[in-house]
Amino acid sequence: MVVKDSQPFSVVEDEGFRAFVNKLDATYVFPTRQPLKAMVAAKYAKAKEEAKACVLKANAVSLTADMLTSINMDAYLAVTCHFLNDSNELKTIVLGVQHFPQAHTAAHLAAAKAAIIEEWGIRHKVTCLVTTAANNMIAAGRELNLKHGVCIAHTINLMVKKALDQIHGLQELRNRARKVVNRFRCSTTAKVCYIIQVQLGQPTLKLMKEVEMRWNSTFLMFERMYGEREPLSAAMSSLQTDVTPLTSAEFAVVEECLGMLSPYNEAIVELSTEKKVSASKIIPLMKMLDYTIGEQISHKKSNHGQGAC
Repeated sequence: MVVKDSQPFSVVEDEGFRAFVNKLDATYVFPTRQPLKAMVAAKYAKAKEEAKACVLKANAVSLTADMLTSINMDAYLAVTCHFLNDSNELKTIVLGVQHFPQAHTAAHLAAAKAAIIEEWGIRHKVTCLVTTAANNMIAAGRELNLKHGVCIAHTINLMVKKALDQIHGLQELRNRARKVVNRFRCSTTAKVCYIIQVQLGQPTLKLMKEVEMRWNSTFLMFERMYGEREPLSAAMSSLQTDVTPLTSAEFAVVEECLGMLSPYNEAIVELSTEKKVSASKIIPLMKMLDYTIGEQISHKKSNHGQGAC
């Protein structure tokens, strides 16, 4: 329970939790915080040994690595191992998520990754290291003398985000949409929208919030707003607010954006699955994206003239 639900060790001292367990079994003797911590540490050690034995059976492995930032702005290095087991099933095991307080230089990254590789005994089994296209990540791969690959999903994300950020009119529309979302997500008046959804026979869905660093959050925000445009417009017309709702013309722009972004979102989702070898999908996905976007552009030109884009 502590591991799966991310509960603190102090849960065993909470009055309500103790009363609940006591109702189930009055004879149960609660461990204190320290014995519980030792129990979790023992389970971790056992799980790690089982994972290490599984990895050591593999003939070859590939690694993915990325830098993560906690809500407290602490940096962590995550390294994950991918391989095929004896039954040719794709397995994924997290080798480590380590606190990384030092500077994110290639030398420091290479040293941390080398230590994880040695700890798991896979130095001569690593066939490829996949990271973002950041210079320090690429240089770290060279220092480790490993074949390096750039994450195609990350590359697509950077490409689409850069394109979105360069469209001035779309920036204004995104700002307007964010204000509408914030008005409903941070206020009890959102209930009005949910009531209207029920009256229209629609599921009660919350609006999605855009996250600055992830372009697909823009897609998800637009997708949800467009799907809920009727109850949203009805709710805003009945509220006292200085937030201006999107017009029908602006929703038409949103619809067009969704059509352009949808193939990229589907490609990202497909590349993010863990149970299939994603490298084998790259060429077909790139061909499909090229074909789909080309068809969309040709269709718009034929309908609206050569000035359309």
